Amino acid sequence: MSLDDLFPSGITTWQIALAILSVVVGWVTSHFARGAVLKLAARTPGISDSVAQLAARVTQYTLLLVGIGIGLAFLGANVQPLLAMTAIAVVVLILVLRGVADNFAAGVLIQSRQSVKIGEQICVEGPDGAIRGVVRELTGRTVIITTADGRTAHVPNALLLTGVLLNESRHGARRSTLEIRAARAEGRELQSLIEVVLDAAAEIDGVHRNEHAQVLVTSVSPTRWILSLQLWHHPLHAATVVSDAVQQVAAALEAAGITAVVVADRGENPLVVAEQI
Repeated sequence: MSLDDLFPSGITTWQIALAILSVVVGWVTSHFARGAVLKLAARTPGISDSVAQLAARVTQYTLLLVGIGIGLAFLGANVQPLLAMTAIAVVVLILVLRGVADNFAAGVLIQSRQSVKIGEQICVEGPDGAIRGVVRELTGRTVIITTADGRTAHVPNALLLTGVLLNESRHGARRSTLEIRAARAEGRELQSLIEVVLDAAAEIDGVHRNEHAQVLVTSVSPTRWILSLQLWHHPLHAATVVSDAVQQVAAALEAAGITAVVVADRGENPLVVAEQI
């Protein structure tokens, strides 16, 4: 395609002036539109800087291209070949950036709905199991979280939108459970055992005082009682609070002369013979 095919002969001065004016107007309009989009994003809660910058750039370049297209029309250019090439380029770009576009759209929805915020602890399903960590950054493509063992995970926004998302810190508290297996003895009542456990739980640092500790009886047999101690604490302090709880409850039971085993969050059955308590 040559310039002679694109532009007809006999272009007047007015056509050139109008073409230049349309380009200038398009440039000025795109500049102010970019600023307007940034201001609107700043007033909208939940929109990150990266998403706002990307939306502002798309708006700016779109208006600038519109101004250039109008300028070419004033010059009498045959814009059909340009429109065809532009359409082909847009289709190719959409196919190439399909995953990026999906993650960007998901990121906008996540940030506008505020289902995830910086500083919250979340759990999502990863390729090798659950990924649990604290949200450090929200970008147009991923949610960046830091796991408890110091690793950094970049979770695609589309995965959070379509998969199962567990927000463990939205309500400001999280419950942990300890299992207590205590041996029965003659003359000892179950209520006295519960009181020892509750008194110990009241002295644990980090346990919320508004949500009182609760003891549930889960099993009663001729030889032992099995209790479940439920504690509420800050979502990010689970490991520390549970560790202190195991130590203090075990020490209180030992001081009361009660033979017992205290375990946290009972997992899968062990491959060895269980204790008799």
